[in-house]
Amino acid sequence: MQTSFKTGDKAVYPGQGVGEVMGIEHTEVAGQRQSFYVLRILENGMRIMIPINKVGSVGLREIISEEDVKQVYSILREKDISVDSTTWNRRYREYMEKIKTGSVFEIAEVLRDLYLLKGDKDLSFGERKMLDTARSLLIKELSLAKDCTEEEIESDLKKIFNLA
Repeated sequence: MQTSFKTGDKAVYPGQGVGEVMGIEHTEVAGQRQSFYVLRILENGMRIMIPINKVGSVGLREIISEEDVKQVYSILREKDISVDSTTWNRRYREYMEKIKTGSVFEIAEVLRDLYLLKGDKDLSFGERKMLDTARSLLIKELSLAKDCTEEEIESDLKKIFNLA
């Protein structure tokens, strides 16, 4: 697993989504010289500095592989799962934890579960917001991983969840 990035590389920052490495900056922090990746989040232009020696612990990672894309699609297609056994606030907390991991597979599960739940009943405001977050995180990364447009991924999702 690569943990060293170059300027121009795309990387995924948990909870924020896909960013582009704009460069490496060296700064003195508490008397210690430290190196940071400067990441610009594609979704909103936010600039994040990540200590290079903490890349693993913050979960910064590469865009998923073509093989992983197939696994994400199979997670999205699973339909025989139970999603309504817990209260909405417990479910919300569990989903937030999954999104914060930055794992594309966990985010795919959240998206799938919320779409399935939405078919049965109205989602709470928080759940709708989370559905949008999971959707945009997934669409951005899948479009880069598959080297296609976000519209094509959006179309795939509509087919999977019968939204067309």
